[in-house]
Amino acid sequence: MSDWLYGSMFVSGFLSATLLPGNSEVLLVSLLLSGKASALGVTGIAALGNTLGGLTNVIIGRCLPLKQQGRWHNTATAWLHRWGPAALLLSWLPVIGDLLCVLAGWLRFAWLPVALWLAVGKTLRYGVLAFATLQGMEWWQ
Repeated sequence: MSDWLYGSMFVSGFLSATLLPGNSEVLLVSLLLSGKASALGVTGIAALGNTLGGLTNVIIGRCLPLKQQGRWHNTATAWLHRWGPAALLLSWLPVIGDLLCVLAGWLRFAWLPVALWLAVGKTLRYGVLAFATLQGMEWWQ
């Protein structure tokens, strides 16, 4: 796969981890269907970009002031304190995942567990999508 395809997948994965539109799932499936990408390569690049985008949201959360924001604050922080960085397995969810990353930074969770759980969640997301796409391709042939 050419460098620009890998670069496009990385940028799309990164943007998809933010509130900006990235459409990384569409690009991943398109690359797999076209046969121009290896499943392992494109999944790894998408996961890397998406993980780094999620860590950007964590950094944004660390920049926010530590003051209470109301009732939602108590609910969200209680839930995150209960599950800790492992809650970032759900960081792949649209909008909610972005909020989890920001809150993990805001709550000053330790970097290593945050990065690890974030990477596992993001990699599983793209791995399942790639697997489903490849299985669907086999089924249609």
